[in-house]
Amino acid sequence: MAAVPQEELPILEAVINLRNRLTVLKKNRGEFIKAQDVQTIYQAVVKQVTKLNEVRDVEAPHVQNRLDTTLADVFNLLSLFFLTIGKNREAPATYSQIASIQQLLDHINESGVYSESDLQPFRHRLADIRQIVRKDAETGLHPQAMIKLLERKLDKCDASLNALHHSLSELSPELLPIHQKLVTIRRQLVAIAAKAKPSKADMRPLLEELRSIDSKRVDGKFVGPGGAPVPSSQALCQSLLEECFDITQEIRATDDDVSPTLKPIYDRLVEMRTQLEGLVMTHRWTLRETDLWNYSQALREIDSMRVDGKFVDADGNKPPGQFVLLYLLRRCYGLIYRLLSSSEPVSEELMPIANKLSTVKKCLNEVLKYGGSFSPRDLWPYQLALHQIDSMRKDGKFIGIEGNVPEGQGIVMAHLNECHELLEMLKESMDDEEEG
Repeated sequence: MAAVPQEELPILEAVINLRNRLTVLKKNRGEFIKAQDVQTIYQAVVKQVTKLNEVRDVEAPHVQNRLDTTLADVFNLLSLFFLTIGKNREAPATYSQIASIQQLLDHINESGVYSESDLQPFRHRLADIRQIVRKDAETGLHPQAMIKLLERKLDKCDASLNALHHSLSELSPELLPIHQKLVTIRRQLVAIAAKAKPSKADMRPLLEELRSIDSKRVDGKFVGPGGAPVPSSQALCQSLLEECFDITQEIRATDDDVSPTLKPIYDRLVEMRTQLEGLVMTHRWTLRETDLWNYSQALREIDSMRVDGKFVDADGNKPPGQFVLLYLLRRCYGLIYRLLSSSEPVSEELMPIANKLSTVKKCLNEVLKYGGSFSPRDLWPYQLALHQIDSMRKDGKFIGIEGNVPEGQGIVMAHLNECHELLEMLKESMDDEEEG
């Protein structure tokens, strides 16, 4: 990494201080994150970026230095704060999602194991993010320095996506079904291998499918309908087939196919995967988006340990278990992206109310769905819960601890109105029963 030029050192110092302030704010679990605190730090960061643009020719070729990596950390963390305070549809909130998409696209490119259906969700999400950034650019809600930064990152993602699509377009139509089948089989195999006790029984039908695909080759080549070898994409499908057989060998070789030297990394990744999968199930109740920062940092540290794409031991050897570790690493990246993209535009302050309403709505829907005889007394707990939530409003709005109006009023009000409607429907069905 290049040294930081003298004229950029004061900016680096200021950015490090801002990162420290964000870290302190993130660690404070005693109170809700205030939108004003986030906005103040954000404005200070933008000021430093503007200074940097003045001393650095942004169009000229540039070698990354410590200031770039520190700024990336700050923007990543800032975007998580924007999600936490419910400003999901503002440009700064998209930074962490764009960075997450780029990581996933890089890993897809490295593995070479993907199909068009894997790329489509990224294409749609990037188009959605670009719309958010474009809207903020048109309204002037966020400064040009921020907009340009995000547009450059979006352009890089689009370039990666187009390159991946181009690689698929070169795949021979005759081999497309075989390629898609091999991609699916490989995914299933690495998922089996990543289990604490890989099941050879689960692997057997996949192995049969691989042998069936292999038997269709003539003199080592995949052939078309007329029996002639398909002119293109042979190497891609052959290497994928061989890799699938390699994974089956690893699974069959031992119950625990991760080398002891790689076991600490394996254990760490398994623990992170378990925690992230838990957050996917319960994130509405337990997740503060800034918590994802620690996971992202830990994954980047593990990712950086690889040499030429492989994990190595102290002697530079590449022990067995590579497929499993890469599967777990990519699985964790994927879970983080899923959590980021499913974050609701409701501030942390309003989340307890939103969660309570979500629970009430779910219960009312269940009662409505299954019917049965019930009395006004049965509906009383739901009426009481909605009355308590209604009474929290002042002039029709939910007010924060410091008198502010937190983000997410529309969503919470929509949930509240829906609950009232469901309650009315239940009362009407109860009246109908009495009349009947």
